[in-house]
Amino acid sequence: MPAVDEAGVSCCNTPMECESAPIAPPVVKWRQHLTLDLPVGRTGCLWVHACSMGEINSIAPLVRRLLADGHAIHLTVVTQTGYNQAQRLFAGSVTLSFLPWDLPGAMRRLARKLKPSLLLLTETEFWPGMLTACQRQGVPVIGINTRISDRSFPRYMATRGLWRRWLAPVRLFLAQSDLDAARLASLGIPDERIRVAGNLKFAIRPPKADADALRQHLDPSGRRPILLAASTHDGEEQRLLSLLADWRLLVPDLLTVIVPRHPERFEAVASMIDQAGLRTSRWSQPATNGHDVSLIDAMGILSSLYTVADLVIIGGSLVPIGGHNPLEAAICGRGVVTGPHVENFRDVMRQMQSYGAAIIARSDAELDAAVRRFLSHPEELRQLHAKAVAFMTDKGAVLDRVIAALQPYLPPPPGQTP
Repeated sequence: MPAVDEAGVSCCNTPMECESAPIAPPVVKWRQHLTLDLPVGRTGCLWVHACSMGEINSIAPLVRRLLADGHAIHLTVVTQTGYNQAQRLFAGSVTLSFLPWDLPGAMRRLARKLKPSLLLLTETEFWPGMLTACQRQGVPVIGINTRISDRSFPRYMATRGLWRRWLAPVRLFLAQSDLDAARLASLGIPDERIRVAGNLKFAIRPPKADADALRQHLDPSGRRPILLAASTHDGEEQRLLSLLADWRLLVPDLLTVIVPRHPERFEAVASMIDQAGLRTSRWSQPATNGHDVSLIDAMGILSSLYTVADLVIIGGSLVPIGGHNPLEAAICGRGVVTGPHVENFRDVMRQMQSYGAAIIARSDAELDAAVRRFLSHPEELRQLHAKAVAFMTDKGAVLDRVIAALQPYLPPPPGQTP
């Protein structure tokens, strides 16, 4: 069951490179869905499946570690954005294809073609046809970074008899949290097949960003405080813009940077900013002075922006989307402010709150108050960011735990004997 898409991670050495990062020509997606075109992978490879861009970003540290250990990897995805992101992150180091439609014959053909030694399923990418094909081919299956969202859990419970049978081939689930482990147990998964390993999102690395070049592109003066509104959705920009006038009374030279979640909304957001009577600069155009808002009208920039942001508001949280990944800010040493809708990252946000690295505003009034406080008291903002650094330092061992749990199931790398 596909999970929610999340904010992208840049792979570029500098933010400027992201605009021209090469993406190989797309394959014919529907032909791979029907297995009319089968991918070429190395026999005995690790088959790793992730739905979309968010899951690709989450498992990137694990994929890199497995590659460094000498394992061959074939990666399957569902969405075009996931495919493009996998190309950006792993071009030339993994083989890549779209997942076939979950039909018994299609999945069986893919499993026979790949002949994988192990299948790693990310989050809740549980496809019955895929699991059956692996069971018949004798391919062990491990669930990595497993989570069952609030939205999907009732559906799983309503059909738990079927899921108990479909998930029988999975040898081990590495759950993100105690709650996810409890939900797996509620579906009838035996306790010995469930282990809480933590969230692989904690294993992310800071982007290789040229902060000086990035700041120069946003603010040629190099002096303005930057408020970053990250991965915003319809209904959020207008509310933030309505609060911006009062924030600028506190900090007249405040530069607000808005990063819409979906590129098809770039023009609509630009019009919204103009209608608010604010001066706009676009990422895609030469840098200017005197603008009030910088609109990021390109993909792959967001993670680098966290390195220069003074204050971060995470989008998808003011409207009932469920929020986006706050860890991409935290790994850059930035605490975050969000709206009330953080269901997609409830456990992460709970932990960040416990460290004092995140503020969840339950209303626009609370959001306004939080932003005002940090703009008026820079020492409190510095403390928020310092706590984010401490939080990520403490949580960074998740990758080692996942690798240790996978070790009994991993084939020996080429050149080593079992």
